[in-house]
Amino acid sequence: MRVRGWVASDVGRKRDHNEDSYLCHDDLGLYVVADGMGGHLGGERASRVAVEIFEREMARAVREGFPEARAEAPREGGSPALHPVSAALRHATLEADDAIFEAARSNPELAGMGTTLTGLYFREAHLHLCHVGDSRAFLYRDGKARQLTEDHSWIQEQVRAGFLSPEEAKESRFRNIITRSVGFEPTVEPDLAVVPLQTGDCYVLCSDGLSNYVSVEEIAQILTAQYYGDAAQVFVDTANERGGDDNVTCVVVYVANDG
Repeated sequence: MRVRGWVASDVGRKRDHNEDSYLCHDDLGLYVVADGMGGHLGGERASRVAVEIFEREMARAVREGFPEARAEAPREGGSPALHPVSAALRHATLEADDAIFEAARSNPELAGMGTTLTGLYFREAHLHLCHVGDSRAFLYRDGKARQLTEDHSWIQEQVRAGFLSPEEAKESRFRNIITRSVGFEPTVEPDLAVVPLQTGDCYVLCSDGLSNYVSVEEIAQILTAQYYGDAAQVFVDTANERGGDDNVTCVVVYVANDG
C-alpha cells in the first residue's frame, strides 16, 4: 500500500491570523493537524513547535528502529507495553509538550499557550493514531465516514456523562473549552490507537474550524462527490461559506495500491 495526502488551510472569515499548523509528509507517511491556543504569539508558536518536533522525533524513530519501545517502562496497572510505533508517537508528543511548556514558563508573553495535536502515521498495513485535544480524525470507507477520535473537551465530558445531547453540544457556547492540550501542562497523555488499513481507505484530519460546521455524514457526502485531491479545499470552502468563525485546516489522505 502507498499513501497520498492533500492539505488546505485558511484563516477563516473572522480571524486575522492563522493559529493552525499542519504536516502532510507522503514520504514519511506522517500527517498532523495542530490548532494552537494562547493568542497571536502563543497559539501560532505552540502549534508550529508541536508539528516541527513531532515530525523530527518521528523521523528519528523511523531511522533508529523505534527505540522508544525498547526503553519504555512497564505500563501502569500491569497493562502490556505499547506497540513500538505508538510508543514513538507518545514520545514525540511528550517532547513537544515539554518544549512548549518550557517556552511558556520562560516567557510571560507566551503564558497559557498550548495546542491540539492529532497525527496519523502509516506503516505497512496499519494506521497509527495519536490524539490530544479537539481536532479530529475520520475514516471514510465503503461510502461511510466515522470519527476515530474523541474530543478532549468539557462539552464531550458532559455528553459522555449524559448531561447534554450531541445536538445540544453543537449549540453550546462552551464547546471550545478543551480539557487536554499539548504544552499547557508539564506532561500530557495522548490517546493512541492502531487501525488496520484497507486499500481505498480515505482519512480526514481537521481542526475544529471545520468540524464545527461539517457533520460526519457530510464528510462522507463530500468525499463521495469529489476527487480526493480537491476535497480538502472543498471542506475549507464549505466551512467558510457557513460562517468561517475560526481558522480551518484539513488534511485528506488516501490509501492506494502499490501499483
